[in-house]
Amino acid sequence: MRKILLILVIFSLTACTQSADVILDENSAKPMNSSELLNPELNALEKNQTSSSANNQSQSTQNKGDQTSQQNNTYKINEEVKNMNTATLTTNKGKIVIKLYTENAPISSDNFKKYVINGFYDGTIFHRVMSGFMIQGGGFTANGDQKKTEAPIKNEAKNGLKNNRGTLAMARTMVVDSATSQFFINLVDNDFLNYQDDSNYGYAVFGEVTEGMDVVDMIAGVKTTTNGMHENWPIEDIVIESAVLSD
Repeated sequence: MRKILLILVIFSLTACTQSADVILDENSAKPMNSSELLNPELNALEKNQTSSSANNQSQSTQNKGDQTSQQNNTYKINEEVKNMNTATLTTNKGKIVIKLYTENAPISSDNFKKYVINGFYDGTIFHRVMSGFMIQGGGFTANGDQKKTEAPIKNEAKNGLKNNRGTLAMARTMVVDSATSQFFINLVDNDFLNYQDDSNYGYAVFGEVTEGMDVVDMIAGVKTTTNGMHENWPIEDIVIESAVLSD
């Protein structure tokens, strides 16, 4: 019965579905493996990352010199805030305090810090809300514009951290090393998002909510709609008003 229900859900994923039994990435047209086909929730994390990743890959070819400079700047920024391992997201629903797992997920944590320091997340929204699964944000403004990001990072899903309730993980496309700015907060223990093997790599956990899970649950309860190609888009804007780091 569960398999039948999952297959029915697949039919609703119009942005990524090319036929009844094969789900294709919008840009690469690469078929998903069988585990992804039976877990349409993975598409929920991938769909709103795909165009951003494609833009970054194009920029990587055209602006290698600029990206090298950005990476050098990132290193300097991270050195300045290496002991700031707490992030506070102030939303229009309340505050969410996050502990970053800098030892287990140094690349993802430093990447998140970089976007916080640059003010990237200020004014972005939680654009995908799926009750009983996760809430996703960090890439879109309230008017639906997707923000330009820096280069993708390496996937650290092998770090042993699990996608349990309250943890933060990097959203990505079907490409393993494609995460940029978007992240999601797990509402339940999502074991199927963990690293299984190199063919089912999973999603890298890099932090955990230490205060404000009541706010996260409040966000998870808002009503959603379809906004263009984006499903599960909150009817009311869930805005990250500011993001700051502290010790």
